[in-house]
Amino acid sequence: MANIVCTRVDKAYGAVNVIRDFNLEIEDHEFVVFLGPSGCGKSTLLRMIAGLEEISGGEVCIAGRTVNDLEPRDRGVAMVFQNYALYPHMTIYDNIAFGLRRMKVDKTEIDSRIKTVAGTLGLEPYLARKPTELSGGQQQRVAIARAMIKTPRVFLFDEPLSNLDAKLRNHMRVEIARLHQTLKTTTIYVTHDQLEAMTLADRIVLMKGGAIEQVGTPAEIYERPRTLFVAGFIGTPNMNFLDVTARSAGESWLLEGDGLRFRVDRKRFDLKEGQALTLGVRPSSLSPAAGEDTRENTLAGIADLVEFHGDSALVSFRVGGREIGALVPASSRPVTGAPVAFSADKANLHLFDRMTGLSMLRTGS
Repeated sequence: MANIVCTRVDKAYGAVNVIRDFNLEIEDHEFVVFLGPSGCGKSTLLRMIAGLEEISGGEVCIAGRTVNDLEPRDRGVAMVFQNYALYPHMTIYDNIAFGLRRMKVDKTEIDSRIKTVAGTLGLEPYLARKPTELSGGQQQRVAIARAMIKTPRVFLFDEPLSNLDAKLRNHMRVEIARLHQTLKTTTIYVTHDQLEAMTLADRIVLMKGGAIEQVGTPAEIYERPRTLFVAGFIGTPNMNFLDVTARSAGESWLLEGDGLRFRVDRKRFDLKEGQALTLGVRPSSLSPAAGEDTRENTLAGIADLVEFHGDSALVSFRVGGREIGALVPASSRPVTGAPVAFSADKANLHLFDRMTGLSMLRTGS
């Protein structure tokens, strides 16, 4: 059992508070990703859980035990860093064995554990080599092996793939996912890459300014963002945003803005007459509008940029001074300078209060 509970955790450097009243419970065997922009506090929080940073306030418990005052080696955690931190003069075998040797583990036990870990991570052919003889992906696997061999209760990953090229990142992401399925170890993974978060996490903790913005499964965060920040951070290409004002219209709300008019179900959103809102719609939720369907729930303009993505193309155009992107099949992409019109499915629209940034979607909708 290795659940993690953070209760009112704070971190301050002098007068600067970087983590504020952080509360989170991570279940045993769960894979949780701390996601957010640079400087949001995600790595600092991870280091506090690991014992590498002092906790200014609050409590961190691992497996039911408060660990605030425990040394890192006594917390039952193993950490994999962005920089591999391998000893260049040692073989791969010696790098992996280093921690166990310091713990005075028997040589036969070390050999047995290294055989198992190297087999799991495909490192058997490289055990006699030096780190400089390995690729970046192979070196990162060695770093993971060095953490695995201690059989920790908790794995902590601090942006472990940032130094790899795109192809290697994709490959290592799959390896980490499979490793978690095999080991079932409670895991916290820090990244600023939303693709890594969406594909790896059981739950995502999206952070902003040292606080939690939203916690949920990847699907929950993508489909039901609670704030404007979450909606803008999650999703590639980025969500489109337009300023509108709510007007009551019987069973519907009319959303009117500069050159646009949308109609949404009254039961879906909790709005007020005259409320200033930000309308959000993802590029993938826009589809070419029929000729007669260009009044409501439609965005039209002149294609000023068409980006070819392979199977799809991103069409950019302007509406009311805002740049809008629509994702279309590559085979039906328009040419630059052509008039375009796209309709939005009412079920895929998002509305946020312009003052608070909070979603106006009703609970259960």
